[in-house]
Amino acid sequence: MSDERQIDLEIQYAHLARTVEELSDVIATQAREIDALTRRVHMLTERLASEETGTEGTIPLADQPPPHW
Repeated sequence: MSDERQIDLEIQYAHLARTVEELSDVIATQAREIDALTRRVHMLTERLASEETGTEGTIPLADQPPPHW
Protein backbone atom coordinates (compact mmCIF):
# COMPACT_ATOMS: atom_id res chain seq x y z
CA MET A 1 0.00 0.00 0.00
CA SER A 2 1.37 3.37 -0.91
CA ASP A 3 2.16 5.92 1.78
CA GLU A 4 -0.27 8.39 0.24
CA ARG A 5 -3.13 5.86 0.33
CA GLN A 6 -2.36 4.99 3.95
CA ILE A 7 -2.37 8.66 4.94
CA ASP A 8 -5.72 9.15 3.19
CA LEU A 9 -7.17 6.18 5.05
CA GLU A 10 -5.86 7.49 8.38
CA ILE A 11 -7.43 10.90 7.70
CA GLN A 12 -10.75 9.27 6.84
CA TYR A 13 -10.57 7.17 9.99
CA ALA A 14 -9.89 10.26 12.12
CA HIS A 15 -12.93 12.02 10.65
CA LEU A 16 -15.11 8.97 11.18
CA ALA A 17 -13.92 8.54 14.76
CA ARG A 18 -14.72 12.20 15.53
CA THR A 19 -18.16 11.84 13.92
CA VAL A 20 -18.91 8.74 16.00
CA GLU A 21 -17.92 10.58 19.19
CA GLU A 22 -20.12 13.55 18.28
CA LEU A 23 -23.07 11.29 17.51
CA SER A 24 -22.54 9.44 20.77
CA ASP A 25 -22.68 12.74 22.65
CA VAL A 26 -25.88 13.71 20.84
CA ILE A 27 -27.48 10.37 21.66
CA ALA A 28 -26.51 10.64 25.32
CA THR A 29 -27.98 14.16 25.52
CA GLN A 30 -31.19 13.05 23.84
CA ALA A 31 -31.49 10.05 26.20
CA ARG A 32 -31.25 12.38 29.21
CA GLU A 33 -33.87 14.69 27.71
CA ILE A 34 -36.20 11.78 26.95
CA ASP A 35 -35.83 10.49 30.53
CA ALA A 36 -36.64 13.94 31.93
CA LEU A 37 -39.65 14.33 29.64
CA THR A 38 -40.89 10.83 30.50
CA ARG A 39 -40.73 11.65 34.21
CA ARG A 40 -42.56 14.93 33.62
CA VAL A 41 -45.33 13.26 31.59
CA HIS A 42 -45.72 10.59 34.28
CA MET A 43 -45.96 13.27 36.98
CA LEU A 44 -48.52 15.28 35.01
CA THR A 45 -50.55 12.17 34.26
CA GLU A 46 -50.67 11.29 37.95
CA ARG A 47 -51.60 14.86 38.87
CA LEU A 48 -54.40 14.93 36.31
CA ALA A 49 -55.72 11.56 37.46
CA SER A 50 -55.74 12.67 41.09
CA GLU A 51 -57.58 15.90 40.16
CA GLU A 52 -60.17 13.98 38.14
CA THR A 53 -60.71 11.49 40.94
CA GLY A 54 -60.84 14.15 43.65
CA THR A 55 -63.34 16.45 41.97
CA GLU A 56 -66.51 14.40 41.61
CA GLY A 57 -65.59 11.02 42.99
CA THR A 58 -66.20 9.51 39.58
CA ILE A 59 -64.05 7.33 37.41
CA PRO A 60 -61.21 9.31 35.77
CA LEU A 61 -61.97 10.26 32.18
CA ALA A 62 -58.99 8.27 30.92
CA ASP A 63 -60.54 5.09 32.37
CA GLN A 64 -64.10 5.68 31.09
CA PRO A 65 -65.23 4.07 27.86
CA PRO A 66 -66.05 6.45 25.02
CA PRO A 67 -69.72 7.52 24.76
CA HIS A 68 -70.41 5.43 21.67
CA TRP A 69 -69.85 2.15 23.56
